Amino acid sequence: MMPRDGSPFASPDAFDRLGAGRLAALVARAGDISLVLDPDGHILDVAFAGDDPTGGDRKSWVGKRWDTIVTVESRPKIAEMLAAVVEGTPPRWRQVNHPSQSGDVPIRWLAGGEPDGPVVAIGIDLRTTSKLQQRLIQAQQSLERDYLKLRDAEARYKLLFDLDGEAVMVVEADGRRIREANPAAHRLTGTKPGALAGRALVGIVDAASQDTVLAHLGAAAVSDRAQPARVEVFGKRGPATLVATAFRQGRANYFLVRLTPVAAKTNGSVPSGFGDALERLPDALVLTDAALGVVSANETFVELAQEVSVARLTGVPLSDWLGRAGIDLDLFAQQLRQHGNIRNAATIMRGRNGAVEEVEVSAVTAPGPHGDGFAFSIRPVGRRARDLPPATKDLPRSVEQLTELVGRMSLKDIVRESTDLIERLCIEAALEYTSDNRASAAEILGVSRQSLYSKLHRHGLGNLVSDE
Repeated sequence: MMPRDGSPFASPDAFDRLGAGRLAALVARAGDISLVLDPDGHILDVAFAGDDPTGGDRKSWVGKRWDTIVTVESRPKIAEMLAAVVEGTPPRWRQVNHPSQSGDVPIRWLAGGEPDGPVVAIGIDLRTTSKLQQRLIQAQQSLERDYLKLRDAEARYKLLFDLDGEAVMVVEADGRRIREANPAAHRLTGTKPGALAGRALVGIVDAASQDTVLAHLGAAAVSDRAQPARVEVFGKRGPATLVATAFRQGRANYFLVRLTPVAAKTNGSVPSGFGDALERLPDALVLTDAALGVVSANETFVELAQEVSVARLTGVPLSDWLGRAGIDLDLFAQQLRQHGNIRNAATIMRGRNGAVEEVEVSAVTAPGPHGDGFAFSIRPVGRRARDLPPATKDLPRSVEQLTELVGRMSLKDIVRESTDLIERLCIEAALEYTSDNRASAAEILGVSRQSLYSKLHRHGLGNLVSDE
């Protein structure tokens, strides 16, 4: 298809009045490069609107054939433009690449003239346009990669949402209506898959629990530490613990609501109400298997661990929350296996959010149908510990006191005295913590028993004889 000639000037003779100089200046400013060629394609003259885009100068252009200063794949385009001038066909813009020291330079050319006269070619540097196009392509590729990542993440979270054994629902904060619910939520409420979408959240609980649900959602909207709410699932499906967490998506607010059935705590041999009393006991109670994995726990332990439900604790090692890592629970387990119980052992309780609480632990072995386990009673004593009178033991010297020794003693003697003092205090603390059990103290301090006995003798804290 031949290109259209557009709408040419009605009176081209008007350009005769401009004069050759003004017309040449106008052509030179029409593009970044302007060429005057003979009909054979030899460059007679060149003009630059700025710097030479190819990094050369006038001498690198004048006298050469136009098709010898372009890349090999661009030479047919030069021949086509010169042939169009000879044939008198309308000119077309063609992109041609010129080699340079920094790489190929894309230039868009338009050539025109008389068949037997000089040819004028106007070129526009396309490097800026090319960079913009590359940035656009890179942005599109980046968007595609982000879209694929988002789609993969959405598929993974959707799978986790559907496979979660705990009832989970996404609830709109404005209308308190269920936006989405997983299969576990439909099983718990006895509804068909997809039937909960669009229903009010209070509609899945009994009338007596509806105010409790609304109050809990109001508390969850303003605080991340709203206490779990106990509700009765509609249709006499039993009690459940409801926990809501507020979040924002887009410009709307939502709640992530978890509904966990409350397991029955009583059986035929236990008085009615005894299980509920254990559940509400101020002391934390937890049952573990022989490997110290959590089997069951009451609500007080759940609060100390800063978790949302007992289901999140089941099967997890008790050491994730109780005791100093690698010390306390190993000693507790050893004592329980040897003597069957421990009483009022001091340790710490760590919450999920990083809170640390000083506690006392009592425990006994608990035989079960699947093997022996352990039952722990955990009592917070942080307030009691803060109310104790200050210790009367001598504290280590301060930095100021140690620096006062400079000039009186050598640096070697100052360091030796400070090291001995710190070593003595650490040994005393370990012996006090283990109730003067030297084997356990050596394990805590990370030294051998023989080394501990030697240090006890050196500091005047004991003798070289083993306490076994």
